[in-house]
Amino acid sequence: MRAFLVRRLLSSVVLLFVVATVIFFLIHLVPGDPALAIVGEEHATPEKLAVVRAALGLDRPLHAQYATWLARVARGDLGRSLVTSRPVHQDLGMRLPRTLELIAAAVGLAVVVGIPLGVVAARYHNTYLDMAASVVALMGVSAPVFVTGTLLVLVLSVHWRLLPSSGWTAFYADPAGHVARLLMPAVVLSFGMSAVIMRMTRSSLLEVVLQDFIRTARAKGLAERRVLFRHALKNSLIPVVTVIGVQIGNLLGGSVIVEEVFAWPGVSTYLITGVSQRDYPVVQGVVLVICLAFVLINLAVDLLYGFLDPRIKYQ
Repeated sequence: MRAFLVRRLLSSVVLLFVVATVIFFLIHLVPGDPALAIVGEEHATPEKLAVVRAALGLDRPLHAQYATWLARVARGDLGRSLVTSRPVHQDLGMRLPRTLELIAAAVGLAVVVGIPLGVVAARYHNTYLDMAASVVALMGVSAPVFVTGTLLVLVLSVHWRLLPSSGWTAFYADPAGHVARLLMPAVVLSFGMSAVIMRMTRSSLLEVVLQDFIRTARAKGLAERRVLFRHALKNSLIPVVTVIGVQIGNLLGGSVIVEEVFAWPGVSTYLITGVSQRDYPVVQGVVLVICLAFVLINLAVDLLYGFLDPRIKYQ
């Protein structure tokens, strides 16, 4: 186990270095001038732009900027925003917990809905319950998040006035308002994920129930419910856990539309603002943090395999 962790951590460091290098040079290839975004087109003159570039270090050679930024990242310093001059790690410290809270709520809803639906579909295979669950899963996979988000806002906020349409409120200031504003974006994010989890649970469980140890358990006279939940379900969860880990990684970088629709001030909106303003440190810092979170999630999923299946050995 220790050797496995050391290897994974070393490979993660290499991966983060590669991602940091690629994103640094790619963001500098994007058309646009951060100095022009700061000064404004109506007030821009060559002299003002030159002064701003010199103050921000943008007049230095690209390799020198890269070396300086990489040295700061190695010390845990993500730099300062070119537009607001605020430290990037401070803004990420405020916004990242909001995105993680949204993702955690979405994953919780998806697991609570997706796994039971998958179990029901597998238990009543080729029946109307199975077909109904499959139709729901197909809708979840097919419906874009901006469509489901807009429909929820129209129904729950505009027509029924049950929930606020958008915005964010601190939990300590207004717990009920915070939960009310969290509910709709979490449901929208969880809709597609719960469909994927349901389909994977169903197919994995159908494969496991055909194995010999399930036949043996049934031959011993165990109740079908105990066979299904005590023996079959746990052994079918490894591919489900894999899908959940991948989906969490996708949500980290794919919650942009939901945060925009519901005005949720998370990391994704921060990234979009940074890209539109050509704010290099913001974009580089956000992408690096997302990559680090993705690496840690994959490591946690790998470690969870051993808990679900003791036969798995880490070498």
